[in-house]
Amino acid sequence: MTFFTKETLLRFLVAAICLLLVLNFAGFRSDGASSTSLSKLSIRRVHKYEHIYNTSGSSGGLPSAPMALHKERELPSAINSTSTTVIANLTSISQDFSQTHPKDYTNITHKPTTITPQNISALNITCTEPDPLNGGPIRPNTTLESLDIIEAELGPLLRPGGAYQPDDCIPKDHVAIVVPFRDRYAHLSTFIRNIHPFLMKQRIAYRIFIVEQTNGKPFNRAAMMNIGYLEALKLYQWDCFIFHDVDLLPLDDRNLYNCPRQPRHMSVAIDTLKFKLPYRSIFGGVSAMTRQHFQAVNGFSNSFFGWGGEDDDMSNRLKHANLFISRYPINIARYMMLKHQKEKANPKRYENLQNGISKIEMDGINSIKYEVYSIKEFPTFTWYLAELKNSEQKS
Repeated sequence: MTFFTKETLLRFLVAAICLLLVLNFAGFRSDGASSTSLSKLSIRRVHKYEHIYNTSGSSGGLPSAPMALHKERELPSAINSTSTTVIANLTSISQDFSQTHPKDYTNITHKPTTITPQNISALNITCTEPDPLNGGPIRPNTTLESLDIIEAELGPLLRPGGAYQPDDCIPKDHVAIVVPFRDRYAHLSTFIRNIHPFLMKQRIAYRIFIVEQTNGKPFNRAAMMNIGYLEALKLYQWDCFIFHDVDLLPLDDRNLYNCPRQPRHMSVAIDTLKFKLPYRSIFGGVSAMTRQHFQAVNGFSNSFFGWGGEDDDMSNRLKHANLFISRYPINIARYMMLKHQKEKANPKRYENLQNGISKIEMDGINSIKYEVYSIKEFPTFTWYLAELKNSEQKS
């Protein structure tokens, strides 16, 4: 009796081919890299031009331009993971700059213009802000798409790590976009798809930093923004920082992400709040501050674990430092909020708020303790995986 007929063998061969195709499509591979949250699903796939580098950097002064201009220089030797314990101090922020590795453009049809700090300086043309008469309401693209597809669309227009700079003028503002993050992968995909085209039209130099908190403690949005601020300064002396929730998409391209004279609350009118400002002192969602503003208030408090309170505490800090909150008109500073499940509120937020002013000098960027486990340059953003070492403070 024959167990393997031609028909049985043919079916087995077809099944094996189908299995190989499925595995290839899923993109699973083993490259020795440590298993992290951005490498477990296809939407978080590790790319061939991703780099993992040491946060210690190399000695030397700051460059004359942000990472967007330095594609001809390489990063230090790549390692599989990064583990650095940091106790931040305002007087000892690293001035080192990790140079970027040149991106492989050989398989890209549309290559960005190659520029250097020397020839862009020769232009001696300062970028001007977009004419508000040419702007107006925009409609975000909220169709869910994988990061692979989005990076294929936007990658050729960007430098590694999600950096961008106009190639026909010298930008006036160099802006770090810091996004506190945990487990919002669908939102991240939609955010990246919309924010880059929005920012490219604004004639600024910018880079997007995604700061993800490890599991183990309740999410601390403020601490992730403090970490993003400190880590971004190791790459470049940014003029200002925009702290941006991943679930908010701008709805008007006249909403400029430039550097403010006074701290600016950007997300004035949100669709889920009926496009109304809830209260005058609100400073949550999307906010912009210069380095000087942020240092004057010692950054955000690290005491707010769970949802709520950290933005109101920042508002109190600004007032205490004799700074005031500026805003664009309500018909311009409009945002769409992506749908998500409401998070558990911080039961101690009111208690922390009440005692916040008395702790400004000891609770902020000068007291944060954290460990960076990995830094990765994706085509559309730079990603940090960090563990917060600060414990929840008891009043």
